Amino acid sequence: MVNAMLLNEFLKEHRKVEEQQTKLAQQQGAIAAIKSVMDKQQHFFAAKIAHQQLQIEALTARLQKVSNKLELSKHDPQVVTSNQ
Repeated sequence: MVNAMLLNEFLKEHRKVEEQQTKLAQQQGAIAAIKSVMDKQQHFFAAKIAHQQLQIEALTARLQKVSNKLELSKHDPQVVTSNQ
């Protein structure tokens, strides 16, 4: 009788362990999928940031050209005429 009770308890615990192992495998699969998505997002954002940096550099260069032209126009010599 005791042996049957022990066997029954062992089988219950064994089923619990198997269920936990199945759940763990599912969770590990979900974690792997999430990591994959995160890696793709990281690469996407890195490329986007690099593109934006290039845009910023191009805009900065254009702004510098405009600033240089404006600065040169401020220093144009002025001709003064007198009517004497």
